[in-house]
Amino acid sequence: MSRRLIFGFHSINSRLRQNAQSVEEIYLDHARQDARMKQLLEKIQNTTIRVITTDSERLNKICGTNQHQGIAAFVKPLPQKDLEDILDECENPFLLILDGITDPHNLGAILRTADAMGVSAVIAPKDNSVGINATVSKVACGAAETVPYITVTNLSRTMKELKKQNIWILGADMAGESDLFHTEIPTNVAWVMGSEGKGMRRLTRENCDYLVSIPMFGTVESMNVSVSCAMLLAETQRQRCCK
Repeated sequence: MSRRLIFGFHSINSRLRQNAQSVEEIYLDHARQDARMKQLLEKIQNTTIRVITTDSERLNKICGTNQHQGIAAFVKPLPQKDLEDILDECENPFLLILDGITDPHNLGAILRTADAMGVSAVIAPKDNSVGINATVSKVACGAAETVPYITVTNLSRTMKELKKQNIWILGADMAGESDLFHTEIPTNVAWVMGSEGKGMRRLTRENCDYLVSIPMFGTVESMNVSVSCAMLLAETQRQRCCK
């Protein structure tokens, strides 16, 4: 497996906490000498991590952006659990299925919320999805390193398998049969979010047990997918805590 680029303090500190041995080398902007950089250097001073000082222009080229905070790292991919192992470990699975999220900022924000709300795993198709990249890791503020992200070849088949394990599939849709505030969310649940532009694909929609809308009380007709996802996950966790 090839190594992966991550950048930004949250992403790199999270990887150092989780698995410092997977960090191969860190690039630092020599112009940044503040307390935050000094604290990170203290963390790695007794490790075998290769430290390379450079300038911001080279970091911009490495990261493909200037939003790196003066730090980037190449890391080994962490071993991923498969979905069966995760379900075996979960007494009450709380899953999130993303059907075609292509914006890395949306995926990063969703992973950050998923971590905060205790989601067991995030599932996405291998094709037509952004996947975990450096931008996703930075936006997720470490959550990309902690929330299991499972990619599957056939999303519809995976949804059918989840149903066989007594997991209810709820799809987020503006034309839902009920709205979020009047829906009793099952304890074992997988929420489905569609893509930014087109929503859920036909087969994905057909494999949902039922569809749920988010009630709107203002003038806007819709919200960003990461915001909608945050509302669904927060309401789910609220109901779980009340049971």
